[in-house]
Amino acid sequence: MTDQTPTLSTSLVDLPKQEWLAAVSTIAEEDGYFQKLGRRHFAAFIEEGTTLLVTFETIQGMHALSNLAQPLGWEMLRDHGWSHLCIASDGDTWFRDKAVYGYFDRLIDDGFFDEFDNVIFYGAGPCGYAAAAYSAAAPGSTVFAISPQSTLDKSIVPWEMRYKKAWSRDFSGPFGDASISSQAAKDVHIMFDPYVRPDAAHAARYTGDNVTFWRCPLLGHRLGSSLSQMGALQTIARKAIAGDLTAHEFHGLLRARHTFPRFQRELANLALDRGHPALAKQVCRHILRQRDDVYFRRMLKRLA
Repeated sequence: MTDQTPTLSTSLVDLPKQEWLAAVSTIAEEDGYFQKLGRRHFAAFIEEGTTLLVTFETIQGMHALSNLAQPLGWEMLRDHGWSHLCIASDGDTWFRDKAVYGYFDRLIDDGFFDEFDNVIFYGAGPCGYAAAAYSAAAPGSTVFAISPQSTLDKSIVPWEMRYKKAWSRDFSGPFGDASISSQAAKDVHIMFDPYVRPDAAHAARYTGDNVTFWRCPLLGHRLGSSLSQMGALQTIARKAIAGDLTAHEFHGLLRARHTFPRFQRELANLALDRGHPALAKQVCRHILRQRDDVYFRRMLKRLA
């Protein structure tokens, strides 16, 4: 990066961590603020329009998913003129930190969310959990969560055997169980792959009348990444948040998965898991007629 002051259009790719944080801080403070929240979290707020998008993101995810290595919410800020609050973590923390709880308590006390006509909470995986959990800070908001957990409290979800490093975290309190916290939202959109059993089990815990499920079969747990690579995520998220996404349109956007390698692999493996090797062979041959693919060549050879 040059010595010029970074802006929303500046690429932050390949910056060392401290320089990257300094650049994010500089950009946010132009029309908002940057605030560290303990050792592993920060908040970056940019004020623009009367709709506020609150995204929960990891620093690692920003570098992996953004061409500019910026918060993903900044893309929507540029496209739609929304205000944006990014709550970021260094690694997967599920945002279970007293500094984060305290920050949201202060926002509530200050009436921060009351200043906006619409408030949207967005995240995927652990960040999707946080989006649903912290939506309790803004009753009447909209939640868009991709493959979210509901909690990692082992007394509530003893079947959740992933994320062992997070089992010791405290999932109690008003922002603890996302399936309960999100009941104060106006709309809760949950996207998940029903073939990923733990994700489906977490989704089933969201039982409020405000919940809409968007099922994305055979796109895996990293659903946000899959939909982004398919070029469908932005459209789905924008329309769902606006209340304009119909089931017909959603399934039309999902048709892009038919040429998506992850879906194709999951489809072949599902056929095998369910005792249909002939169908798996058919999938392999279909793909290999389209392109040479080592994965499917090897699978077809094993099945021969």
